[in-house]
Amino acid sequence: MLSRRKLSGRILVSQLLILAVTSMIGFVLLAISQRSQLDHVNEQRALSIAQVAAADPQIVQAMTAGDPRPSTAGPVQAAAMRIMDATNARYVVVIDRKGIRHSHPTLTEIGQPVTEPVVALDGQDHFFIDPGSTGPSANARTPLYDASHRHIIGEVSVGISEKTVVTDLLSELKVFALYIGIALAVGVLASYALAWRLKRTTFGLELEEIAGLLQDREAMLHGIREGVLAFDQSDRVSVVNDEARRLLGLGTALGSRLEDLLPQGRLRRALAGELGPDEIHVLTDSHCLAINRMPVVLHGRALGAVVTVRDRTEMVGMLRELDSVRGLTDALRAQQHEFANRMHTLAGLLELGEQEQALDYAVELASTDRTQAAKVRERIANSLMVGLIVAKCTVAAERGVRLSLDPASKLGAEPGHLRRLLTVVGNLLDNAVDATAASSPASVELLILETPHAITVRVTDSGPGVPAEARAHIFEDGWSTRPDRGTARRGLGLAMVHRLVTRHGGEITVSEGPGAVFTVRLPLPDAEPAPLGAVFVTAPPALELEAGGAGRLTTARQNSGRTRW
Repeated sequence: MLSRRKLSGRILVSQLLILAVTSMIGFVLLAISQRSQLDHVNEQRALSIAQVAAADPQIVQAMTAGDPRPSTAGPVQAAAMRIMDATNARYVVVIDRKGIRHSHPTLTEIGQPVTEPVVALDGQDHFFIDPGSTGPSANARTPLYDASHRHIIGEVSVGISEKTVVTDLLSELKVFALYIGIALAVGVLASYALAWRLKRTTFGLELEEIAGLLQDREAMLHGIREGVLAFDQSDRVSVVNDEARRLLGLGTALGSRLEDLLPQGRLRRALAGELGPDEIHVLTDSHCLAINRMPVVLHGRALGAVVTVRDRTEMVGMLRELDSVRGLTDALRAQQHEFANRMHTLAGLLELGEQEQALDYAVELASTDRTQAAKVRERIANSLMVGLIVAKCTVAAERGVRLSLDPASKLGAEPGHLRRLLTVVGNLLDNAVDATAASSPASVELLILETPHAITVRVTDSGPGVPAEARAHIFEDGWSTRPDRGTARRGLGLAMVHRLVTRHGGEITVSEGPGAVFTVRLPLPDAEPAPLGAVFVTAPPALELEAGGAGRLTTARQNSGRTRW
């Protein structure tokens, strides 16, 4: 029947049964305890009556005289009956040392011996419940001394009927029953209030529904590919799934606060909701995470918050690469127009019959194209770095920025930190071109210097520089002075460069304006060279020179492997 009731009904009925059973058990135990207490009181009362009888002068004088034939009309019987009537005792029996009764409420028992030994001859008081010949009674026995109070000449046995104990017990149990009834009524009201409170707390859901929701929640949390964290009203983690543990590097997080799980930084502030309600992108050592925090309010009550954590490493990488490719495409489209203009000029010279002038013009164009790449080749021996720099020069020129290589630059064919260098140079050049595109004159200078102990990269631009108040935040992920451009997310490049450099024992510094100077130093030798494709490159696909230095450019992807930070 309980299984068919609602949750509140089950709780109420169960609590009522528990209250009824415990009240009954308590009442029985109380009755037993009170019966024992009343027996003890009556035993003490019987002992007091026995001591009074043992001190009665009439009984002491008669028993000291040693009347050999106790009679129903003797002084001992008369004194005992007087005491019994005065105290409402059931019996007062005076017994000599031989066990002969000298008084008894049943006259035929006077002069008859008792069946049990005379226990008070040891000089001690004795009391117990005696079944007795007249019925159960609270019995007490005390020694009877002679007139000199030096010799024990018998004992006095007094009994109080158990009927008085039952009468007293019933009168007291009525009061106890009233108290228990009041307590039971209060318990019923408290049980009803508790059942109503539990029903409200569980939103009216039954036990089977709660169990089903728990199973569904566990299956959903551990089955989705997004990290999920839930915080209670005191900002303690109440729910965390496996994906959240993997992305955030958490262990056993349940019941813990954020300050106990993560160090101070942008990630902790984003999870705590300190960076605003919008989606926040946070860069960690291994991932680029999109974090959303939403408060949970149900029926007007704030229950905490739910945070979703999504891995956007590959998507952000592809978007930034796509944005860079678009920039390069625009530059190539401009070159295509320039090339078409040159071809029209060359075709016009040939049509006019100016063959020698057309040849000179073609040789001059080829020489100009080879000069730019050759100058970079003279100082940079690595083809990937050369392609990256030439590509950046093309993009910068399209945006009206002059990008040049410092004559002091020097880089070998197989430098250490190659993949990290591509990331660092690509991001720093992108930032420098963006910063100087609106200035006049717009110029960016790159220095790459390899020594036996370190590789130094310095990017100098003619832009407005970095404000003094921004130097403390410039390497934080998400921080940027410019809005998002196209599909690329702002505020990730410098943060990624900073993490990449510091994780490999290097350092990065920035000067104050006007004109920003970013300097990166990576120590050599490279203890852990990154495999191909292991480092995300934000630069556009590099342009490699064809063998033989003919000056024709072909596009080649920098990353052939999986993109990651």
